[in-house]
Amino acid sequence: MAATVNNAFKEFMRDKVNLDPDKTKTARKSRDNLIDNIHSLGSNEDFFNLYHDIDIAFGSFARKTKIRPLDDIDIMIGINGDGSTYYDSGYEVKIYVNDDNSPQKSCCNDNTNILNSTKVINKFIKELKNLNDYKKAETHKNGAAATLQLKSYEWNFDIVPCFRTTKESDGRDYYLIPDGKGNWQKTDPRKDRDKVTTLNQKHNGLMLETIRLVKYWNRRPTMPLMPSYALECLLLQYFDSVDSVSDYIDLRFRDVLYYIKDNIWYSINDPKEIQGDLNTLTYDEKLKISNKAESDYEKAKEAISAEIDDKDHEKAIKKWAEIFGSEFPEYSED
Repeated sequence: MAATVNNAFKEFMRDKVNLDPDKTKTARKSRDNLIDNIHSLGSNEDFFNLYHDIDIAFGSFARKTKIRPLDDIDIMIGINGDGSTYYDSGYEVKIYVNDDNSPQKSCCNDNTNILNSTKVINKFIKELKNLNDYKKAETHKNGAAATLQLKSYEWNFDIVPCFRTTKESDGRDYYLIPDGKGNWQKTDPRKDRDKVTTLNQKHNGLMLETIRLVKYWNRRPTMPLMPSYALECLLLQYFDSVDSVSDYIDLRFRDVLYYIKDNIWYSINDPKEIQGDLNTLTYDEKLKISNKAESDYEKAKEAISAEIDDKDHEKAIKKWAEIFGSEFPEYSED
């Protein structure tokens, strides 16, 4: 219950959108402990030679753009190359194990020295079952990670084995991770992290909560669901394109809707400059998202007018509830 629009948004963000701060602290601690525990498995001579220095947390939880519920946490666990080499065909990456004594050799395709990423994941799953507090470990549905459930936590950990390359001709080094098909693919979560940090600082820390609010809007079953990462990158394009944003989250949200309405039709650039255009939506999906963004943009304008011009917070809050649904706080004079 809220008497003003500002208080309604504060309550909504705190109780329905943002992760619970105490739960977030526990989750970060559990993630860090898990990384340490996985590295303790390296004492098993049949397991890989792990490379702690290239471990990296990634995904929306690491970037602070995740919304409730906290259901998964992403971790990349580094493996020492042991002299292996790789070849990037432009479509897929193959890793060649050159040391017959490397633990990686057992995960190669039959009668080859080509490292199979699915076998690597399966080896991780086998070892993860030796952890304390283990409940369940299995291959992620996308085939590119090991999903671990521990007894103590309600969230899963998606564990991605990775290598890191030496610097290439473009001056960059990359992470190599499973592609879900037995081969490997390039990525670089450092680029995502740095882009988000830079733009959030540019906008005085106001970007992250805006992204979370738009993600909540996107998740409502009123239009086709935009892939979360693609949506986030679309929003990064918006915040990169403007010099400043409003201090008020309702005004920022209105402006973002206007941007989505027009720009959902165009390319969504990968900040890592690896995947190219992330906008894989069909024409029909783009049309429905654009129409929904336009419709809710008009409602947002009505809500803001009711608040600012008419001083009618009750009307404004009811209009915002039309956009965000029944979880948005109701108006109350108390």
